[in-house]
Amino acid sequence: MKNKRFKKYISEYEWSNVFAMIRNNRKDPLVCDSDFNGKYVVITGATSGIGYLVAKKYASKGANIICVNRNKTKSEALKHEIEKEYEVLCDYFLADLSNMADTHVVADKLVALDKPIDLLIHNAGVYLTKRQLNDNGIEKVFMVHYLSSFIINYKLREKLISQEKSRIILVNSEGHRFAAWGLQLDDLNWEKRRYSGLKSYGSAKLAQLLSMLIFADYFKDSGVTINAMHPGAVKTETGQENGRFYKWYKSNILDKTLKPASISADAIYYLGVSKEVENINGKFFNLTTLEEPAPPALDREVAALLWDISIKMGGLD
Repeated sequence: MKNKRFKKYISEYEWSNVFAMIRNNRKDPLVCDSDFNGKYVVITGATSGIGYLVAKKYASKGANIICVNRNKTKSEALKHEIEKEYEVLCDYFLADLSNMADTHVVADKLVALDKPIDLLIHNAGVYLTKRQLNDNGIEKVFMVHYLSSFIINYKLREKLISQEKSRIILVNSEGHRFAAWGLQLDDLNWEKRRYSGLKSYGSAKLAQLLSMLIFADYFKDSGVTINAMHPGAVKTETGQENGRFYKWYKSNILDKTLKPASISADAIYYLGVSKEVENINGKFFNLTTLEEPAPPALDREVAALLWDISIKMGGLD
């Protein structure tokens, strides 16, 4: 089953954008040496992989860290490590972002903070080779990568605007291109189509880019910006929820071709701090290079439809 807009998207693809993506994948990220002293940075999924290195990067530059993680033991260890090594504050909220109730609770806690959120980094992710649903009947990859970030952004929008300055970074992916056919709005739970890990991941990342278009319009001229980035082909712990074969493949084949996740942390620091990007809003970066996403990610008509669906799915109406 293909999206009815598939032919429209095919006509909009340009080889120059594909070649640009390939060139950009080989580039190193730009580096920002400025400090971020006393600022508050919220990071989801900070106990391992990219999120862990991002938390340490910002802490090393003087930022206070607020993490949103699933595991209490790992969160405590991260808190003690950062506070001891960098002498900044590191707090955490426990939440499983595949769970709707947890997502709402942590969003409300962030709204209630008596301090500004200078930077919000949506990094939490999951990769599943088999379809799984949460307690609300929502496919988990879609929930973690897209709907949880949508709910948090939606609930935080007025707080961030009231601050007059804040940035949101969506750790997205070139994987949104796996959804070359566009988003299937009538089958976001993969009930009508054959499920695959790559396709579900691509669709969730595409949904995130589409919602960014609407949020960027909402934040226009407010001092708040929202941008997405591909963190590079780097080694992470994503996929640990999958079976024995996938774990073997990832450890023995896939991981050997990947770069260290430290380049992702450098890129995310640049996008969160550098004055060069402070007025850029609603754009997609490959690490720190501006890039044109796939045509389905620029479809404002679908973005508006998805927005309404997301409000209902997320219990925000």
